Amino acid sequence: MKDRRQELALNVFGQPLAPCGLDPLTGFYRDGCCNTGYDDPGMHVVCVRVTREFLAFSKQRGNDLTTPSAEAGFPGLKAGDQWCLCAGRWKEALDAGVAPPVVLAATHEETLAMLPLAELKRHAIDLS
Repeated sequence: MKDRRQELALNVFGQPLAPCGLDPLTGFYRDGCCNTGYDDPGMHVVCVRVTREFLAFSKQRGNDLTTPSAEAGFPGLKAGDQWCLCAGRWKEALDAGVAPPVVLAATHEETLAMLPLAELKRHAIDLS
């Protein structure tokens, strides 16, 4: 049964939010989607396909996404994995020239409170 958050969640186009990643399982709620709520202060709302450059940048910023953590059930990420990223971290990576590509269909509409759609579209991998 779908979580109520997932049923109501919309992407940046106002359409139902698509899943971002199931292997590894992503999302603040670990439901595979970039859902958010009041208990998600980091706004894990941008669905990205991580790159080596971004992973190195994130590690340099104090968030090592490559090292597995068994106690957290986190396998560690590798280039090509899709992940729900905090909107603020994506903006930092953008400013540093290492923003990972975005999957707009799986990026939550709340992203637009922090980032313009035009900028997201410039980095989208799911536009035809």
